[in-house]
Amino acid sequence: MIDLKQLKYFTTIVEEGQITKAAKKLHIAQPPLSQQLKQLEETLGVTLLERSTKKLELTEPGKVLYERAKQLLQQLDDALLEVREIEEGAKGTLSIGCVKSCFYYLSEVMEPFHRSFPNIKFHLREGDSFLIGELLRERIIDIGIVRLPIDDLRQYDIISLPSEPYVAVLPAQWPARGPHMHVREFRGLPLLLLHRIHGKGQYELVVHECRRHGFEPKIVCECPDATVLLSLVAKGIGATILPQSTVSFFPVPGIRVCSLVDFSVQAEAAAIVDQSRHLSKSARHFLSFLQHRLGGM
Repeated sequence: MIDLKQLKYFTTIVEEGQITKAAKKLHIAQPPLSQQLKQLEETLGVTLLERSTKKLELTEPGKVLYERAKQLLQQLDDALLEVREIEEGAKGTLSIGCVKSCFYYLSEVMEPFHRSFPNIKFHLREGDSFLIGELLRERIIDIGIVRLPIDDLRQYDIISLPSEPYVAVLPAQWPARGPHMHVREFRGLPLLLLHRIHGKGQYELVVHECRRHGFEPKIVCECPDATVLLSLVAKGIGATILPQSTVSFFPVPGIRVCSLVDFSVQAEAAAIVDQSRHLSKSARHFLSFLQHRLGGM
């Protein structure tokens, strides 16, 4: 059976032109190297090198083996380098699931991270917080970026991201209002709310705030997609309440944004990873970027 060591010896002999020089380069004695070459030829049943001249010359079978052996050895070197780079977190694929309303956080980190680790490829998935949790449990993604609250939070390691205010978003064609709104001003207004497919989230927070201010919201549409909600607002169907960064990250013409002066809760987000899973170094590097890049916000 031919092994990689024999191929390495053979290619070195060819490149050095003499067994003596090859032995010196390989740091082995000449007789064992000559024996390895002989064994390789016997295994293949061909003569690889003509030894009748001062300089060894490749036979036709030798030329074929040399070219193929060089390719094979280079592929092995490349593979070993790639494995080391992946282990060091400098190469590979990083799979991240992100709630659409959290894309701002992701965008703030991806560009500087890519500058530092240009050989890491991103694979992004989008979904609501429930789906992101499912993708983590099924090990389809490495990291999830979600809006809180989320069910079964204890099974995850959590990195809290900066909280932010909710804002009111109204159709531009509605009568002009000032730059600020009170929650009570939503009484009787048609309201479009972001609603998770599974579990509780922002929908319940907004309904709770309306009830805290003494009225039941007039909900005319529930939708799991923030960009769809913003487009519906622009069409004049109703108003909505969303995290500030979501509205700024997905600019839509035909809307007016007002701050909410008495909304008692902030929009919270987090990066989550499955506690039971070993994280690659590239994933740990990314989480470190999240903490350092967004920690001061």
